[in-house]
Amino acid sequence: MTRNKSTEEYQGFEQGPIRPPSEASSLLIRITRNCPWNRCTFCPVYKRSTFSLRPVEHVLRDIDTVHHYVLLLQEKFAGGFSSTDLTPLTRDLDHGERMAMSAAINWIRGGMHSIFLQDANSLIIKPDDLVTILKHLQKCFPQAQRITSYARSHTIRRIKDDKLAEMREAGLNRIHIGMESGSDKVLKSVKKGSTKEDHIDAGQKVKKAGMQLSEYVMPGLGGRELSRDHAVETADALNRINPDFIRMRSLAIPNHVELYQRYSSGEFTKLSDRETAEEILLFLEELGEITATVKSDHILNLFEDIEGTLPGDKEKMISVVRTFLDLPPEEQMLYQVGRRTGVFRRLDDLKAPSARAHAEANCRRFNITPDNVDEVIEELIKRFI
Repeated sequence: MTRNKSTEEYQGFEQGPIRPPSEASSLLIRITRNCPWNRCTFCPVYKRSTFSLRPVEHVLRDIDTVHHYVLLLQEKFAGGFSSTDLTPLTRDLDHGERMAMSAAINWIRGGMHSIFLQDANSLIIKPDDLVTILKHLQKCFPQAQRITSYARSHTIRRIKDDKLAEMREAGLNRIHIGMESGSDKVLKSVKKGSTKEDHIDAGQKVKKAGMQLSEYVMPGLGGRELSRDHAVETADALNRINPDFIRMRSLAIPNHVELYQRYSSGEFTKLSDRETAEEILLFLEELGEITATVKSDHILNLFEDIEGTLPGDKEKMISVVRTFLDLPPEEQMLYQVGRRTGVFRRLDDLKAPSARAHAEANCRRFNITPDNVDEVIEELIKRFI
């Protein structure tokens, strides 16, 4: 196939601003810049940034550059390396070359198992171009066990099944989709640009293509007004998809996102931590006989220990939420503060004397009470974003 050469000048190796927490050790390869939709009212990323496709030859050049540094590091430091060892190699590199070297270092240290394609919706490029990139990745990095990407449900619905199968054959074996909600009311209110049926159809297409599917849901996104609809409809959509992973990312509302205007005006009522826990409980109860693995692997989440594989671990996960809801208000407050200040990771940490004492000290230091704890927590969460 003949491809027209791009008139855009190559600016050197690039990386985007985000990736899923589960891809922390992945090699990041930027296929597109920013987000083609970029209208979600809750999202602080990519705002005031223009979406663009990177020329395929630029992406291939990035891959070759990282490959060069991977081979160089493996040859020079077969037994491992320290930051001091690397100083002579990085001293004279330009910005792009230094980024490529850093990417190679991070990937080697992470075990060279996975590659993540950036940015927000890499599958929007022409399928044949993506296959070309995937094949080149496989050629340069045959040791990679997983190649993954974010994708929008609306985009996946438009890709033919045989093209998705080609991508899978070329090495793309996991897709991350920001479902956020299965409620059409919620999706419309936050300008998600996808419907419940979009999510269901796209998820089923990914599974049919033989790829792993990771769906992200956002507790609290419907506010108090749509909390029940959000929980029930999201669970229903996931029951119809049966993804490999369900990952929870609780809602946070930084001051600079569009949703903050609705929140500050009183049009949107943000859930308290207790109300969010009640919504999560309903969501978990509504999940059916599917085989997804549930993850709560994000600092914004109140419960890191909601984790397990359905259906066998369902009651274990539900019990975490019920235990919290049954606590006295003072104990709930203490856990909230301990969790958001990094003292607690799990609900059982309340029983650890040293961690508990630390959380109690933070409550005294900031004059936190059961009456004001949600206001304080909201400010703490904004610092994480």
